[in-house]
Amino acid sequence: MGDLEIRAAAVDDLPAIVAMLADDPLGAQRESPDDLTPYRAAWERLDADPNQHVVVGVRDGRVIGTLQLTIIPGLSHKGATRALIEAVRIHADERGSGLGGRLIEWAVDTSRQLGCQMVQLTSDKSRTDAHRFYARLGFAATHEGFKLKL
Repeated sequence: MGDLEIRAAAVDDLPAIVAMLADDPLGAQRESPDDLTPYRAAWERLDADPNQHVVVGVRDGRVIGTLQLTIIPGLSHKGATRALIEAVRIHADERGSGLGGRLIEWAVDTSRQLGCQMVQLTSDKSRTDAHRFYARLGFAATHEGFKLKL
């Protein structure tokens, strides 16, 4: 296997990213890899926002992982800036290769460099393997999350 490169995602990476988002039981219910139109519109918003960092892991020219890092200035915790990790996905045939840890390490290091005082993420309650993965990386399940679909 070749070396892994973690780089900023480009619009041309959208088909691979969306395919990974759709490649699990939850994603299969909410993603539409056959119609990239809404993803392109979202990409334009993300690309224009300096607080959004979408990255991909690439090996041998193939996109095999992705995540989104959002930087959030805030007032709580004495005006702390925090980072939010979202949409962590690893291609099915690369799971268990260490790529997920490398992507999270990139996100934590980048968050420090950008002056963040904490990194947070959410994970669906059904993703128990992911919960164990995040705990191994030092994340603590300190809060109960709530969502309201609009």
